Amino acid sequence: MLLLRALLKFLLGLFLVGALLFLPAGSIRYPNGWLFIGLLFIPMLILGAVLLIKAPALLEKRLDAKEKQGAQKGVVAASGLLFVAGFVVAGLDFRFGWSQVPTWAVIVACAVLLLSYALYAEVMRENAYLSRTVEVQQGQKVIDTGLYGIVRHPMYAVTIWLFLSIPVVLGSWWSLLCFAPYVAVIAVRICNEEKVLEAGLAGYAAYKKRVKYRILPFIW
Repeated sequence: MLLLRALLKFLLGLFLVGALLFLPAGSIRYPNGWLFIGLLFIPMLILGAVLLIKAPALLEKRLDAKEKQGAQKGVVAASGLLFVAGFVVAGLDFRFGWSQVPTWAVIVACAVLLLSYALYAEVMRENAYLSRTVEVQQGQKVIDTGLYGIVRHPMYAVTIWLFLSIPVVLGSWWSLLCFAPYVAVIAVRICNEEKVLEAGLAGYAAYKKRVKYRILPFIW
């Protein structure tokens, strides 16, 4: 049952993130940790409920996603390692007081995280073919409206801002150093994905000429 699978995955993610944060912190009295969990999992729960009602096929596709390409499996593994390292370092940072992140920076990071979530939801609304794996789906068409008319990979652009806001929400500059390489990881993923799309998706080569930038206008 889709609802049960989604709930189990949600609860597993909640448990893992909590363990990665609070065990290194040596305490559950880690305010920034709870702040982050609330900001991450409450919108996730809402988005999951909306997908379950409005687009169950898309929700199922994102739950079952497994990379088939070797290069992309490496990207997923690298992303996972950065996540684990970033959360563990943030917990240790709180425990030993390595960082002094000002309150205003945490507030700004919270706003960036929530805005990123909202834009992520908009990307999902625009693109019914959105997948967690690099593939060309049957009947897939090029999407060039909305955010896809500004950059070719708005989902990745949004996730970069989301991921870089996480360590600041957690109150750790050292954790930010762990998350920063994610930008390079995403760049590798994008380069590989564009080769797959250009080879297998009709009209993608022309779309690349119309929308010149991948994730950041006027830069890349």
